[in-house]
Amino acid sequence: MELSKKLEKALNDQLNEELYSAYLYLAMSAYFEAEGLPGMAQWMRAQAKEEVGHAMKFFDYINERNGRVILQAVKNPPAEWKGVKDVFEQALKHEQHISQRIYDLMDLAHKEKDHATHEFLEWFVEEQVEEEKSVQDVLDKIKLVQDSPTGFYLLDQELGERKE
Repeated sequence: MELSKKLEKALNDQLNEELYSAYLYLAMSAYFEAEGLPGMAQWMRAQAKEEVGHAMKFFDYINERNGRVILQAVKNPPAEWKGVKDVFEQALKHEQHISQRIYDLMDLAHKEKDHATHEFLEWFVEEQVEEEKSVQDVLDKIKLVQDSPTGFYLLDQELGERKE
């Protein structure tokens, strides 16, 4: 069974969203580098690499289903934020946006009676729970240490331990 044209377009749109996610996290990494926060920059760089992996899952899946990958322009991400907390709040908001997009794709796959795509997307549903929790955990730590330069320094160190 081939992908319906409607589902093929929606999956291509999601591929673009995943590439934008990588671009956004690279922009956040660059911001942290400029702010002298190498640990947070590393954390975002690892996040960007993970998002490229997600994009490639969509790329490969579309091809496996005899669909046609159509790459689109990736919009420019912001370059400036109001501070560390703002960056992670925007990251959480973005992950929530991606979660909603995945849910909408699940609904479309169900409507199109495409069980294979529905099954494929289940991995992303679980992944998004993990993604939102990961960012929320960092936000919770930022709130704990926001008035402690030492705590903030240690948090930067901790986030820098994330591997790509």
